[in-house]
Amino acid sequence: MMIEWERVNELRSEIGDDDFAEVVALFLEEADEVILRLSAATGAKALEADLHFLKGAALNLGFADFAALCQDGERRAAAGDTGVDLGRVCACYHASKDVLRAGRDQANAA
Repeated sequence: MMIEWERVNELRSEIGDDDFAEVVALFLEEADEVILRLSAATGAKALEADLHFLKGAALNLGFADFAALCQDGERRAAAGDTGVDLGRVCACYHASKDVLRAGRDQANAA
């Protein structure tokens, strides 16, 4: 499941529509920055930290598949393995953003 819509709706109801939009925008801005710098060349510790950040943000926004990839990569990097498939991580992030935006647009049109 790419997006856990229950989590998205729960967050929206907890903080309200305006704050939800702001939280989503902030997450996407920060995550975009991390995605751009994500590289195995930075070393295992930096990779682990970046994937940990992305995992936490993803879990808060219901990006289930992306969070799972980040968690797996984080564990591998913690063990010193920098061979994480970062292309797959980045592709999943971008696909998750697209699905979230499409779902949000669909909800706004209803």
